[in-house]
Order: sequence, then structure tokens, then C-alpha cells
Amino acid sequence: MLIEVCIAKIHRATVTEAKLDYVGSITIDSDILDACGMLPFQYVNVTNLKNGCFWRTYVIPGGRGEICLNGPPAHHFHPGNEIIVLAEGWIDPSEYASLDPVIVFVDKDNKVTEVKHPKQIK
Repeated sequence: MLIEVCIAKIHRATVTEAKLDYVGSITIDSDILDACGMLPFQYVNVTNLKNGCFWRTYVIPGGRGEICLNGPPAHHFHPGNEIIVLAEGWIDPSEYASLDPVIVFVDKDNKVTEVKHPKQIK
């Protein structure tokens, strides 16, 4: 049996664009992706802090400060909305003790300000 766990989180990023006429995905600043270890085409969950919308899509790398919801989620995520992005992974329960998720904090311009692991947060 495998269990699903959170392996990375981007905390309170700001949506910079929403492009309805696009095939889908979330475009995320490459520096943020590097900081949290998320990979292009990896599935993520995105939650809008303004309206509670929860969306599952895949990541594509973007330019500096870019956070863009593409395709249908553009109906629910708008520039200026704050979001949380969660990446998941499947692990064997025997791997749980060594699980070391990362949380990336960004400022209003989506610049990485801090990288933490849950054991560091009080």
C-alpha cells in the first residue's frame, strides 16, 4: 500500500495572469519551482484563498514572478488572487519517517523570501 503525501508547498503566491484561451496548466516562476523542487508537467493542487476554489492541474515553468492559471481555471483565479500550490507524492509508509517536504514563502511580487521544512515551523 502507498500513501499520498504533500511533498512541496508554495505559500500565498499572487496570481499575475489568467489566460482562458490556453490548453490548461499553471505557469509558475522557474525560481520558485527550483526552490520547492516541483517539476514541469508535475500535477499540483491549487487553492484560491479569495473564493476557496480548488483546482488540479500541471506545472509549466515561467518567467520572473509569473503565476498564471491557464485554460478553464481562468474562470476562478484572477490577477491579484493569493493561492496555495501543493505538490503531492506517493510513498510507502516505511518512507514516512524520512519525508522532508518543503514550504516556499513568496512576497507579493512572487519572489522567494524563505524556504522552510515543517520541522522548522513552530
